[in-house]
This record gives sequence, C-alpha cells and structure tokens, in this order.
Amino acid sequence: MKKIIETTDAPAAIGPYSQGILVQGWVFISGQIPIEPATNKVISDDIGSQTEQVLSNIKAIIEKAGGTLQNIVKTTIYLKYMDDFARVNEVYKRYFSDSPPARATVQVSRLPKDVKIEIDAIGFIRNSSD
Repeated sequence: MKKIIETTDAPAAIGPYSQGILVQGWVFISGQIPIEPATNKVISDDIGSQTEQVLSNIKAIIEKAGGTLQNIVKTTIYLKYMDDFARVNEVYKRYFSDSPPARATVQVSRLPKDVKIEIDAIGFIRNSSD
C-alpha cells in the first residue's frame, strides 16, 4: 500500500501529483523546484540559492516520510544551463557530504516556472511504517 507524503515545509504540488510517495520503505520524491513554501514563490534567480531551496524542500519531504537526507539513494538533477554544474555541486555536497547518493544530471530546455534547476529523489527507509 502506498502512503502519500505531504508537508507544509515544502511547496505544495503545482499539478496533479504528490510531493512524495512511501511504499514498502521506498520514498519517491517528486521533482522539486526552488519555490519557498511559506510564500509559494520562486526564490532568487541565483543558481546557488535556487539549489539550496530545492534541497531544503527535498529534506523536508524525506523527513516527513520518517527519514533523513542520508536515506536518499538516487537523485536526478535537471539544469537549464550546464554551465551551472560546478556551482550546483558546491551546494549539493553540503547536503550530501557523507556517502552521497547515485545521481544523474541533465540539461533541459525548460523547467516549470522557468527556474534554473529541478531535482527529484528516491530514498529508502528500512523499518518504515508504511
């Protein structure tokens, strides 16, 4: 059985999808963009700040599911500009300093709300109560 994960500490879905789904210990986190949950607005145009907000949103969702960032096993990063790759990595490594997850990074032509970055994630929480 799947359990819908919802938290006000991450932005509400902007379409017909869930922030996250927990099923048999696996947590599937929908792509997060740099929306600040309190205002529901895209934050600054700076890629560092946008990356920080996206990872903060992912952290809030995995925590609501009963885990931590250490439970993330795979992420996919979608970048509007591959030239932002190094700056994204600077921020990313602060969130995933110990045993970082597997990852793919791709450049895309456009993202929702014309942001510069989106990240989705998959986590595993052993002993979850789903």
